[in-house]
Amino acid sequence: MLQRVQTIYLLIALVITGVLPFVFPLWTMSDKKDFFFMFDIKYATAFGLSTMLSLVSIISFKKRQNQFVMGRLNIILNLILLGLFVYRSLNLSGEAVTVSEKGIGMFLPIVAIVFLVLANKAIKKDEDLVKSVDRLR
Repeated sequence: MLQRVQTIYLLIALVITGVLPFVFPLWTMSDKKDFFFMFDIKYATAFGLSTMLSLVSIISFKKRQNQFVMGRLNIILNLILLGLFVYRSLNLSGEAVTVSEKGIGMFLPIVAIVFLVLANKAIKKDEDLVKSVDRLR
């Protein structure tokens, strides 16, 4: 049901967690090689789970309550991923031997969280609308 605004938000979150990590590196190593998410199993698993949660949430558009719960789980997962990135960047500063420059890929979970929050607000608004219509019957 692509005409609902939360589906568009979830689709954008799916692209952010499923496509953009292949394009933008997480950071650049000191030997000028880009470090992508697929080089570490933790990051690959987190991005993969976030993408799958967004996809399942889009598919389950008839069950708004389940869609809302999956959105919250996806937000928590992206916060964990963001925490891993912050820990990594604070633990290995720019002057460290292994990491010389942070990449834009480290900020992808923040953008995904924003769109997931917008999707959850729209899902909640739909649920409230359906409940108010049921009350009138």
